[in-house]
Amino acid sequence: MKIPEYIGPMAFGLKMGVVLPGMDIIKTIYEPLEQCYRDDLLTDGDVICITESIVARAQGNYITVDDIAREIRDKLQVGDQNRLAVVFPIASRNRFSMILRGIARSVPQGEVVVQLSYPFDEVGNQVIDPDFSKSFNEDLIKMEDLKGHDFRHPLTGVNYIELYRKIIEEEGAAANIILSNDPLQVLELNPDAVIAADIHTRASTKEKINDRYENCITLDQVCTEGESYSEWGLLGSNMSSGEKLKLAPRDGQKVVNSLRSELYERLGIRVEVMIYGDGAYLDPSSGIYELADPRAAFAVTDGLDCLREGVKYKYLADQCFHEEKMSAEEIEALLTDSKKKELAEDSIDREGTTPRRMEDVLASLADLVSGSADAGTPVVVVRGFLS
Repeated sequence: MKIPEYIGPMAFGLKMGVVLPGMDIIKTIYEPLEQCYRDDLLTDGDVICITESIVARAQGNYITVDDIAREIRDKLQVGDQNRLAVVFPIASRNRFSMILRGIARSVPQGEVVVQLSYPFDEVGNQVIDPDFSKSFNEDLIKMEDLKGHDFRHPLTGVNYIELYRKIIEEEGAAANIILSNDPLQVLELNPDAVIAADIHTRASTKEKINDRYENCITLDQVCTEGESYSEWGLLGSNMSSGEKLKLAPRDGQKVVNSLRSELYERLGIRVEVMIYGDGAYLDPSSGIYELADPRAAFAVTDGLDCLREGVKYKYLADQCFHEEKMSAEEIEALLTDSKKKELAEDSIDREGTTPRRMEDVLASLADLVSGSADAGTPVVVVRGFLS
């Protein structure tokens, strides 16, 4: 089916069977794309967006809670009875609860101090009621200050403070959970080691801690080598079955380049390819920033390493009609000509078209099409977006 010329950019998901460990991910994805090509649904300039989960699953990129515990003991030189601090983790069962279990298992007779930001975590999950937090004059809120209060996430219904306390104690360690927005606050408790567990602000958090304390790592420094690993470490990992976690895909750049080459060599078409995770989407209703991965796209082919920008159609149309008294045909010709011009960054013709990274926009689009609940379409084709 050939797409009519009057249709603009569009995206559609490809239904695929279950992808399991050991499968050839390039072959698995190529086959439905070849069918798209035969049906005139794939051509030069299209973008193939692959969700990270099927790539990591095909790779068998899994680790266990015990793996995390061993690595933390080794990297931070902690033992059974040490005090280990964790700063600014997000409030998430899927993204952090299993990681926390591994952290606690590394010091089974010691103590784990978890410092949460408040009233929200880094991506907008509510940790405590914002009105309650205003009753404190100082930044530090201790566990005893929370007695008699049951702060549950407004959407999931989970009390993350209680959940994290329970996980730590189940591993035999003592739990001390504090709330503070100052990453240096935890150093007042004299930890033997610190993990900066935030995602997008991890470098800044670690730098502040390192100014006063040396033994600190970030989550992307754990699980970066071995049989299963990711360049992103534990960032981008998800809860799997039992005590397993699925890491983000490894060697993603090799995967996207290989698929692009396969499509060109066998079908003669030039496309761009990306492996995407969470879309960079801020929910206007809940205030939650959906990007719990370290970035929206884990790997992209070089044609996507650019900004999406252009002329502001609405502004130019209004200006040409009201001020220049131009006809619709004249305006259309001007808009077509404007698209071909190299406009200065401060050009009024670009008013309102904030440049955004192409990979972020496309990953967000693909994530919304495929759906976080997984619509059974782990590959999304985007057409007419780069032209």
